[in-house]
Amino acid sequence: MREGKPVVILGVFVADTAYRAARQPRMGETLLGSAFKLGPGGKGSNQAVAAARLGARVSFITRLGRDPFADMALATWREAGVEPAVVETPESYTGAAYIFVEEASGDNAIIVCPGAAMLISPEDVDARADLIRSAGVFVTQLEQPVAAAMRGLAIAREAGVTTVLNPAPATELPAEIFGLCDYITPNETEAEALTGIAVASVEDAQRAARTLLEKGVGAAVITLGERGAFLLGKGESRHLPAFDAGPVVETTGAGDAFNGGFAAALARGLAPAQAVRFGCAVAGISVTRPGTAPSMPTLAEVDALLARQERS
Repeated sequence: MREGKPVVILGVFVADTAYRAARQPRMGETLLGSAFKLGPGGKGSNQAVAAARLGARVSFITRLGRDPFADMALATWREAGVEPAVVETPESYTGAAYIFVEEASGDNAIIVCPGAAMLISPEDVDARADLIRSAGVFVTQLEQPVAAAMRGLAIAREAGVTTVLNPAPATELPAEIFGLCDYITPNETEAEALTGIAVASVEDAQRAARTLLEKGVGAAVITLGERGAFLLGKGESRHLPAFDAGPVVETTGAGDAFNGGFAAALARGLAPAQAVRFGCAVAGISVTRPGTAPSMPTLAEVDALLARQERS
């Protein structure tokens, strides 16, 4: 049974083509890899799958081409319980991503070609305005055009919907966007791009978060990988540690797992610090599995991890 208020996510689906090898090739060099996997991805889509697997009622606004990768997208959302709000775009292609995974560490490097999703416009968002207004939480990222993200945030803000901007991938943003964000959720790299403050410690994260609040956001949540996340809001400053759910297999999609979990928790009415802790637990499980959308845990798995941590 789906719990809480609806979550509406605007973003991109791409087919992930993941390559595992000891290292990345140099320019002009060919290497033999050890594994290849094709699967569903895209930050917005991953976040939608994560939230839906956690029991949230999720709708996902995007554009797809008319091709086998679009079929993969629809099948992925059907399995997870995501309701698609898709603009079919036969003149373009469904997006794809190259993901290199370093065997020894599980760390990754990614190139994204969003395809049809780069054509998402403010007009597309306006056409789904009623859907956005019906949400408890609205989430977007920066893989689709910034103008579309801003329009979605503005519609949600005007309707009193909680707004979350995951500013990924890092890019220059108009000053007006920050005031539309109840929450902004950058990682260390994205926080530095937005504030000019290198985030190498929790103290750095606090300084960067303070700068983001000065720009107009309601609260900043800076994700810190294996160190968890730092939350700074009005009257609240908390470092929430990461969860050790087992050996790290792959970090691809960990940020999406966190954001999907954070949104689902907010939609269920959890307080900000509780929602951040919940998101950290979701991310902690996701990194113990390969892939992006396929690595997202169920609510039962997250609840079990939270219960184990409380007993320890």
